[in-house]
Amino acid sequence: MTKRILSSHSTHEWHTLVNDAQHHTGVQLNEELESYLVFMLMRYTDKPEMAASVLALDYLEGAHALGQVRQDRMRDVGDQCLLYSGLFPERAENRHVKVSYYVDLGRSAYHTAADATHKAVGQLFIGLASQFVIIMDTLQAMRGINNEAPQLTPLIAFELWQDTGSQQAKKMLSNISNGLLIKHNTDDDLLN
Repeated sequence: MTKRILSSHSTHEWHTLVNDAQHHTGVQLNEELESYLVFMLMRYTDKPEMAASVLALDYLEGAHALGQVRQDRMRDVGDQCLLYSGLFPERAENRHVKVSYYVDLGRSAYHTAADATHKAVGQLFIGLASQFVIIMDTLQAMRGINNEAPQLTPLIAFELWQDTGSQQAKKMLSNISNGLLIKHNTDDDLLN
């Protein structure tokens, strides 16, 4: 499935794949976020150098930049975090971090990008930050279209559901466990 995702180049193909994934998850992104996702996928299709980047360093460099450079670098970090958490969650395991690391870093990057731009574009970045998990779920669903194999390992799905509330991870866990899922609350959650 990943080869199909990465080899598609046309806007129509990406749009169809995103719509199929939304249908699969039962979520409908607003038009602005859906368009952003399609064009983001197109932009990164031919960028294998993305895999060599160290996102924490990219984030720090972007945070110290100003104006348009700051916005662009933060957008790129947010976008890459979306791609890793949605299409390549196994990258987190290979890097010995949880997928939620990419979720948290991506949300923060989009919030920082929103602060570095004018109001209209800033609202887009705020939307990306607030809908990050839903967009990630849509990307994960793309991996599973026409493929019966689970998109996540059970442990990664459990951690992702616990850490982010991912409905795609919860659905996958429900499908493999046939049981009732109970979210574990930490002491911090109980105090708030």
